[in-house]
Parts: sequence; structure tokens; C-alpha cells
Amino acid sequence: MAIKILITGAGGFIGGYIVEEALKRGYETYAGVRNSTSREYLGDSRIRFINLNFANPDALQQQLLEIKTQIGGWDYIVHNLGVTKCKNSKDFYRINYEFTRNFTNALVACDMVPRKFIYMSSLSAIGKGDEKTFTPLQLNDTPNPDTHYGKSKLMAEQHLMSIDSFPYIILRPTGVYGPRERDYLLMMKTIKHHYDFRSGFGKQLITFIYIKDLIRAIYTAIESPLTRKTYFLSEEKAYSSSGFSNYVAKELGKKFVVPIILPNWLLWIISVVAEWACGLIGKISTVNRDKYSIMSQRNWVCDTTATREELGFVPQYSLEEGVRETVAWYKANKWL
Repeated sequence: MAIKILITGAGGFIGGYIVEEALKRGYETYAGVRNSTSREYLGDSRIRFINLNFANPDALQQQLLEIKTQIGGWDYIVHNLGVTKCKNSKDFYRINYEFTRNFTNALVACDMVPRKFIYMSSLSAIGKGDEKTFTPLQLNDTPNPDTHYGKSKLMAEQHLMSIDSFPYIILRPTGVYGPRERDYLLMMKTIKHHYDFRSGFGKQLITFIYIKDLIRAIYTAIESPLTRKTYFLSEEKAYSSSGFSNYVAKELGKKFVVPIILPNWLLWIISVVAEWACGLIGKISTVNRDKYSIMSQRNWVCDTTATREELGFVPQYSLEEGVRETVAWYKANKWL
């Protein structure tokens, strides 16, 4: 009998890749999407689509009970549903935390707890690292997130930990990039025009993980015997603020790029104005106050010792190799 897996947030950048890998592995694959969600990268006829009502606990339980009579349940669930930017800050908590709480509570109530529940969190859930010594963030650090995004992710993590014997693994990736991702694409487009916008004048160490490595980490976690664990996901190397742009410029054949360093006070003003202007027309700004806190953070280094020694996962892609593949894909698909 085929292994059954549910991937929530399947229509997003990361979700689409998780679905593709599940199909490659021969899993019976269920993609959790809304009716309005783009299915551009979910065209495989083997995908079984499902629209769960995470906002309504009673309706959600009824849906799960109906699914239980049909398929029994899922062996694995990757809860990738979440938002990184919102028009209203309350939506971070509603979607990232409350939806996760409603879903896990319904799984328990319906006796549909999977063998493993992978929760896609974020490095932002732990908050800022030390910006004087640049000591790597540790898993046992006391979390102190300073963004609505990070706070909502941490609340979801804490809820999972509070459920007795619930078989979760929490993954906290750093910045994820790769083909089909759009936020880093904006940076690449400015570099294409010979400009590199950076935040703040102080030292900054940034970490990344390539999408292919992230997907491999997810399935390593799924197929491991481990449960009730939390892991950082990052390439085991940190880069200066110019590292990413230098590799992008090289792949784009740009021999000179003008660095434009925005002081944090100016970046804050830009973030507030952009958020306000987009709000007037009903859109979500990529640059906003929550993103400002992320962009101005100086230390994104995290200790991945447990990821390597317990989970047995080590990234295979360096930033240079990942950027090379990403830029090549953007070029081939006319995104750059």
C-alpha cells in the first residue's frame, strides 16, 4: 500500500517542490490548496487536491472525519501553510498560529495523528542573534522574535510542543532561495541593472539554504525515526551582505554593480510608506515594517550541529552553486 502524504500550502514556492518530491518517491500525494490558489506547478495528474477549512474548527473536524472514512488518514503531513507578509498583522497569528492549532487539535480529536508531522517554521521564530560577538544562534536559546511573522511561528511551535506525544519535527530554515522564488528575484533584477541595495552600515552575516537542499532535509526528517525535535536548516557557512549579490552579478555577467547602502532610519521610512501605499490599493508590500526588522537584522548565523549529527543532514549546495542554478533557470524562463 502506498504511503500517503499531505502537504499544506502546496501552491507556494516551497510547497510545490515538496509535492514534486513526494511524487518522485511514489507517495500517494495530497496537496492542500485553496480554490483560488495557483496550480501552475501542480499539474501532475497524480496529485489529489484538498481544501481544508482551517479557519473553522468544527467544519475542519467534519472534513477530516469524512476523509477518514475514505482513506483512513495520512502517514505523513508536511504543514507548510503560512504567510510571510500580510496587509493586517493579525493575519500572521490567524494563519500561522491559529490554523496550525486548529489543524493539530482536529487531527487529535479525529484520531488521525500521522506517523510524523513536519512543521515548516523559520529561523525568525528564535529572534535576533548577538550582533556584537556574532555568536551563532543555538537551539536552546530563549526565543525572542521581534516580528509578527516570527512571533506567530513561535506560537505554533509552542502549541505543537504542548500536545502530549504528538510526533512533530519542527524545521527552522534560514533564507530559502531557488528557481520560482520571487523575493530574491527582486534583488536579482536590481543587480541586473547594476545596483545592489543593502541595509545598514554595520557588519552583517547572512545565511541561506537552496531549495533542493531544503526539500532533501524535509524528507530526511520524514523518514528518520526522530520525533519531537527542532532543527535549524542552513548552509554551514555565513556570507557578508555583498556575498549573494557578488555571485548574482557574476552569473549575470555584470562586471560592475553600484552598492547603495540604505541607513536603517531611511529603510524604516521606506518600509512604512510602502506598506501604507500598498494598503491604499489593497495590495501587500514586499517591503514593510515586519520585513524591515528582518532586513535590518545583522546576525543570521545558526548552529547546525544537531541537524548534522542527529538528523544526519548536511546541505550539498554552496551559495555560489545554488545561485548559478537559480539564475540559469530565471534566464531560461524569461524571469530575468
